[in-house]
Amino acid sequence: MKPESLNLLVALPEIALLLAVCAVLLVDVLVPASRRVSSAALALIALLAPLAATLWQIGSPTQYAFSNMYVADGLSHLLKLCAYLAVAATLVYGGSYMRDRGLDRGEFHVLALFSLLGQMVMISANNLLIVYLGLELLSLSLYALVAMRRDWPLSGEAAMKFFVLGALASGFLLYGMSMIYGGAGTLEHGRIAAAFTGGHLNRTVFTFGVVFVVAGLAFKLGAVPFHMWLPDVYHGSPTVATLLIAAAPKLAAFAIAFRLLVEALIGVAADWQQMLLLLAVASLALGNIVAIAQTNFKRMLAYSTMSHVGFVLLGLLAGVVDGDMSTANGAYGSALFYVITYVLTTLGTFGLVLLLARQGFEADEIDDLRGLNRRRPWMALVMLIMMFSFAGIPPFVGFYAKLAVLKSLIDVGYVWLAVVAVLFSLIGAFYYLRIVKAMYFDPPPDLIPIEPGRGARATMAVNGALVLGLGIVPGPLMAACLEAIRQALAS
Repeated sequence: MKPESLNLLVALPEIALLLAVCAVLLVDVLVPASRRVSSAALALIALLAPLAATLWQIGSPTQYAFSNMYVADGLSHLLKLCAYLAVAATLVYGGSYMRDRGLDRGEFHVLALFSLLGQMVMISANNLLIVYLGLELLSLSLYALVAMRRDWPLSGEAAMKFFVLGALASGFLLYGMSMIYGGAGTLEHGRIAAAFTGGHLNRTVFTFGVVFVVAGLAFKLGAVPFHMWLPDVYHGSPTVATLLIAAAPKLAAFAIAFRLLVEALIGVAADWQQMLLLLAVASLALGNIVAIAQTNFKRMLAYSTMSHVGFVLLGLLAGVVDGDMSTANGAYGSALFYVITYVLTTLGTFGLVLLLARQGFEADEIDDLRGLNRRRPWMALVMLIMMFSFAGIPPFVGFYAKLAVLKSLIDVGYVWLAVVAVLFSLIGAFYYLRIVKAMYFDPPPDLIPIEPGRGARATMAVNGALVLGLGIVPGPLMAACLEAIRQALAS
C-alpha cells in the first residue's frame, strides 16, 4: 500500500461533515427542542466543519488517498466550496417554507447534509466504485427528501417516479462501469486511460460500457431523452427539496462527467463526443420549445434546466478534437463556469419562489408572480436579474457563460453547432421574458404582504448582486475555473 493511501487528512472535508452530521443527529435526539437551537441552525453550523477543512486544503498540490480511489485537487476544492454555499443558501431560503409545512425537523436537515456528503464523494472520486458509492448516497437522500411531505399526494407520486427511474439509471451506470472494468481490467480512472493508450483492453466491451455510462450520466444531468423524471419531480417535490435537487447536485454531476469522460475515457473521446452532441442538441430543442407551453413555474424551470444542460454538454464535447487537447482547458473551463453560474442563478430563482410561498399557498404557478413589482419591488428586481441571466442577456452572468461556451465551440470548428445553440437560446428567451412581463405589467392576484425573514433577504440580495457582478467582472471566477481544470488535467 502506498504511503499516501493512509493519509486521512486528504479526505478531511468528508470526515468533518460526517462527524458534524452525527453530532446534529445526537443533538436532535437527546436535547429537548426547548433547550437547543433549531435544526436548520444546527445544519448551517455543521456546514462550517467541511468548509474550514476545504479552505485549509486550498493551495496544496493534488493529493490521493485510499489507494488512489480518492483525489483532492483544485477542481474538487472549487466544486465543494460551491456545493456548501448552495446547500447553505437552500436552507436559509427554505426556513419559513419548512416551518409552515411541518418539514422543519431534524431528519430533513440530516438528509440534506447526507446528500451533500454524497456530492462530495462524487466530486473527489477517482475510482468507478467510489463514483457509484457517492451517487447512491446522494440519490437515496434525495428520494427521501422528495417524499418527506406525506400529506401532499404529488410528493409521493414524484418520489415514486424519481426512485424507479433513478434506480434504472443507476443500473445503466453500474452496468456500463462493469463493462469498462471488463474491458480495461481496472476501476481506477488513470489506469483505465493508460490501458487504452497501451492497447491492453477489449475495445468492443469497452465501447458498450461507454454507451451505458453516458446514458446514466445523461439521466443524472437531466438531458433529453433521459429527462422523463425532471418535470414531475420538480413539480411534485416540496419546493425546498426541488431546490436541493436542482442546484448543488448539478455540480457533482458535472464532476463525475468530467472524471469519467475526460480523465478515464479520453481514449474513446470520438465515441462519447458524438453521443454528447446528440444529447446536447436534443436538450436545447426540446427544453426550450416545451418550456413555452408550461403554466407551472417549477415545470417551466425543469424544461429550462434541460436547455442549460445542453450548453454544459456542448462545452464538454468541445474539449478534444481528433486527439488534440490544445483547447481542452478553455472548453472544460467554460463548461465548469456555466455549471457554477447556472447553480447560482437557480438558487435565486427557486429562493424567490420559497419566499413567496406561505401556509397553504405554493406560489409555483406563473400567474402567482403577476404584479410582484407592486407588492415587493426589490423581489421583482431580483427575479428580473435571474430571468435575464437565464436568457443570456448582458450584462448578467448568464450572457458571459453562454458566450464562453459558444467561443469554445467556434474555436474547434463547430460553428454550425454554435448557431443552433444561439437560435434555441433566442426561443428560450420568450418564456423568461414572459415572467418579467407578468411581474411588471400584469395586475397582482392579491395584495397580501410578503415578509421574508432578515436572513433570507440578505441572502437574496447577495445572490442577485453576484449574478449581476459576475456578469460585469467574470474574470476571477473564470480564472478559478480554468486553474481547476488545468490542475485536474495535469494530474
